[in-house]
Amino acid sequence: MRVYPPPVTSARAIFDGAFSRLAQVGADPGDDDETRLRKTLLVLIAVLILPISVIWGVLYVTFGTWTGYIALFYFAVSLASIGLFARTRDFGLLLRIQLLAILAAPTLSMIPLGGVLGSGGVGLWGVMAPMGALVFGGTRDGIRWYVAFLAFFLGSGLAGLVLGFQSPLPGWFTNLMLVLNISVGGTMVFTLLALFASQRAEALAALRVEQERAESLLLNILPGSIAERLKANPQRIADQIPAASVLFADVVDFTPRSERLPPAEVVGMLDRLFSHFDTLAERYDLEKIKTIGDCYMVASGVPTARPDHARALARLALDMVESTQSKSGGVGDLGLELRVGINSGPVVAGVIGRKRFLYDLWGDAVNTASRMESQGASGRIQITRVTYELLKDEFECEPRGTIAVKGKGDMETWYLIGLRTPVPDTPAGIELAASGAA
Repeated sequence: MRVYPPPVTSARAIFDGAFSRLAQVGADPGDDDETRLRKTLLVLIAVLILPISVIWGVLYVTFGTWTGYIALFYFAVSLASIGLFARTRDFGLLLRIQLLAILAAPTLSMIPLGGVLGSGGVGLWGVMAPMGALVFGGTRDGIRWYVAFLAFFLGSGLAGLVLGFQSPLPGWFTNLMLVLNISVGGTMVFTLLALFASQRAEALAALRVEQERAESLLLNILPGSIAERLKANPQRIADQIPAASVLFADVVDFTPRSERLPPAEVVGMLDRLFSHFDTLAERYDLEKIKTIGDCYMVASGVPTARPDHARALARLALDMVESTQSKSGGVGDLGLELRVGINSGPVVAGVIGRKRFLYDLWGDAVNTASRMESQGASGRIQITRVTYELLKDEFECEPRGTIAVKGKGDMETWYLIGLRTPVPDTPAGIELAASGAA
């Protein structure tokens, strides 16, 4: 006969099961996570104190004092309040009954026993009231209930002495109960604080996650330095950038092509293309501004100025075009062609909007860069004279000639071809360079 090992149940599993069942007491489908947790914790604390109150009541009655019946009365009131809560779901009422019961029952029972020492310090349990009020009601409620605890505890202790009551309990028993009341009561207070600390830690952790998520979303929308400025001082951000370069890249004939494709394929194609461009922009530490349909806009020298703004943007443009034409890597398999335009000059940069922030650029330099793209050629990078003057020493450019640009008139433009071949650092190369200079 096959013998099966007995099931192993961990203490954690038992606690989780009990906690789950207690969560159903007074549960309301409309409760949020925080309310549901607060209800469960209060019922848990009340249930944990119930057997302690019975044991304490029986012990005090057994050793000759009727005050043990007060503990048993507390048991009945507490149990009834939990049953009432299960029917009414009134968390406020349950909290008030529990706090008042744990405050009054142990402290008032000190009076007929001659005060704090004669009762074995049973009144110390009353401190659970302000602790519970602090956890479940907040700081203001905690202070009010703490003042009430001091009044009940000191008043009952002094009344027992002033009225001359003598404790019928033997000395060893009162000493034992004093130790138990401090240790067991202290354990309950510690448990309450531990639950509160755990709840607070979980709330703070959740808040940090939400903050990180919000900051991540903000950084996906705005440049890092702009996001920091906006968080530090949420006012209008507008900067005058004296020298920057702007690039527009558009997918040639994408609109008619997209009309023949399913929506998911259209979005997936653009997502892959622009995600690849994002990676290239990050490589050169450039700032993607936005996408408009199938048009991609990126800038160099904003929001942080850099002397090589035209050079960095030119290298990005070359990589973008190459990645769409190469079949061995990049996004060449998509079969798309780009038309790219670049211009350089002063721009205005800032954040607009309130519900959806947008970091954008304005100015003639931006408009001209857009014209360079729209009036460019497929697979080519068209640049203005301003940009050409910044690139001509390091990049090979092909003159296109003069073209009529909408809103600008006739303009001289060039096509950006690539980086010039560097002269090798050898005697032959130095001699070649010298002859060329001559």
